[in-house]
Amino acid sequence: MSRMRVRDDEAEGAGARRRQILEIAARLFARKGYRGTSMRDIGEAAGVLGGSLYHHIKSKDALFVELHHAALDEAEQRIAVAVGAQADPWARLEAACSTLLDIQLDPASLTMPMMNDFREVPDIVRGALMERRDRFEALFRDLVSALPLPSTIDRSIYRNLLLSQLNSAADWVRPGRLTPREIAAQIMHVFRHSDGNG
Repeated sequence: MSRMRVRDDEAEGAGARRRQILEIAARLFARKGYRGTSMRDIGEAAGVLGGSLYHHIKSKDALFVELHHAALDEAEQRIAVAVGAQADPWARLEAACSTLLDIQLDPASLTMPMMNDFREVPDIVRGALMERRDRFEALFRDLVSALPLPSTIDRSIYRNLLLSQLNSAADWVRPGRLTPREIAAQIMHVFRHSDGNG
């Protein structure tokens, strides 16, 4: 086996090991929160001892930011696909709401615990999380801007009220009563307003 092939195999093995550590860390952060999870916890759960964890992970802060961004990247991609399948502005917004609720209400979801753990992190980390979350919410800004809303409705307030409901869904939705799609349809009934032309 050539030296180049050995290096490729080592790099591939290190990449797979790092992905495994990231998955373990994401589950720990989702369950115990930022403050409740230590690098030692991650190392013990991953079977990586002492300083060798830092061979794969720069720091707890960098790790949390990376996982948070990856979770939002995945959520953003799922929402974009759902929205892309619709043409009508109201149907596009409802598809986005339904997909976000799917993510929010999935007991195995790692995205929402990451998004909702802002108060626990240091200010410098919070800044990075907020910047990425603002980009994520731009999806909804664009969807709301395309709606034929009456001129009396402030679109920023409309969007923030809608996102507040969606982001807190795990707190108020009763499991088993309605599906995420049915809840999204109900939310659209409440939030749908005509500009008088439709």
